[in-house]
Amino acid sequence: MMRAIVIKGCCKSEELKVSEIPIPKVRSGWVLVKIHAAGLNHSEAILRMYEADNDYINTPVVPGIECVGEITDASDSGFKRGEKVMALMGGMGRSFNGSYAEYAMLPTKNVFHIDSTLDWLSLAAIPETYYTAYGSLKECLMLTSDDTLLVRGATSTVGQAAVQLAKAIGARVIGACRRESSFNFLKDIGADHCIIDDEHISEHHLPVRPNKILELVGPKTLHDSLQTVAKPGYVCNTGILGNQFTIEHFDPIKYIPNGVFLTGFFSNYPTQTTIDSMMELIIKSGIRPLYNKVFTLDEIAEAHKLLEFGGAGGKIILKMN
Repeated sequence: MMRAIVIKGCCKSEELKVSEIPIPKVRSGWVLVKIHAAGLNHSEAILRMYEADNDYINTPVVPGIECVGEITDASDSGFKRGEKVMALMGGMGRSFNGSYAEYAMLPTKNVFHIDSTLDWLSLAAIPETYYTAYGSLKECLMLTSDDTLLVRGATSTVGQAAVQLAKAIGARVIGACRRESSFNFLKDIGADHCIIDDEHISEHHLPVRPNKILELVGPKTLHDSLQTVAKPGYVCNTGILGNQFTIEHFDPIKYIPNGVFLTGFFSNYPTQTTIDSMMELIIKSGIRPLYNKVFTLDEIAEAHKLLEFGGAGGKIILKMN
């Protein structure tokens, strides 16, 4: 048996409790991972509050879309027992049991080897957050050391990771956020300049005009980002921090300025090649993965209350031992 958090439908954070369930039996194409730690994500709070009663969620389910740990049973995967791995996305915590547990049986396509001496808590801060930031910068914005990047939503977990990674790549980095009190922190982790985001950045004089923008606020400020970027310029829409999910009556011909290229990053399909490149940049650059709060399984209700209402000030980590 193992300890796990199981949800049967939509519920309040205080209803989350530790259950004892069987350790899963491994089958072909899947591996059993002993989880050491897992990053928590706002999508898991959304699942608990709004999605769990829908037919497309395979309840009862153990939530959690990412984790780090070691292979306990490699099945026919090619992994080795004791191998250090990270896992993320691909239906974790929604279509099949995820990372709020001591063990997880996971499809091999979503499990990736990692070679690092970082501690488990630091590693747990990486998978979904740093992969989302890295994929946005490299696959969508094709960021280089010659670029000037504006990160919109820079104090979010993905925003913080993007600032660190972009600086490691060698780009000039501008962090945009809502409070001047966050400027020193953003500069400490790599931002060259900081600006207040009042949703009208295009109307302000900037210290330097970015040729690339990582848009994490989403549709709420996307048009302003498209007006802000230099030409030729690239805007990657990755986040929805503004809680506006779509653009009504979207007309791409009129909405996207001439000479500006709009793209978006979808994090559901990581590969070992991308994970290797990301980890190499993190390790060689000496990046310290950022997290702010650590909870145990027994403290899951408190952790989810922070997810729901905010206030963590950074990534939340769930540790198993």
